[in-house]
Amino acid sequence: MTLLPLTWTLGYAGLTALALAMKRHHEAVLGAKASEARLRGFRVLGWALLAAMTAGCLAIWPTALALWMALGMVAFAGLPLVFLLPYRPRLAGGLAVGLPVVGLVVGWVLG
Repeated sequence: MTLLPLTWTLGYAGLTALALAMKRHHEAVLGAKASEARLRGFRVLGWALLAAMTAGCLAIWPTALALWMALGMVAFAGLPLVFLLPYRPRLAGGLAVGLPVVGLVVGWVLG
C-alpha cells in the first residue's frame, strides 16, 4: 500500500482541525459557538493528525528527506484549505472528514 495519498489527506485534515481551533473558522464551518474545551480538542486533533502525516512521510522516505517532504506536504495540503475557507467553509470541513478515507482507499488500490 502506498502511503502518499493518505499522508497528504492527513495533512489537510490536520490543518483543517487547527483552523477549527480558531473561533472565527469554527463558527464559519460548523455554524456554532465553540467552547474552550472544544477548541482545545481541535487543537490536539490537528497536531495529532500532522504528527501522523509526518510519521507517514518517515515510513516512505529516509529521515532527512522525509522531514522536508513533510514540510512540503503541509504547504501543499494547506493550499486548497486557504482557498476553500473564505468561500466554501462547510465544504472545507466536509473534505477534512472524507479525504482521509479517500486517501486510504486510493493508497490501497495503488499499492
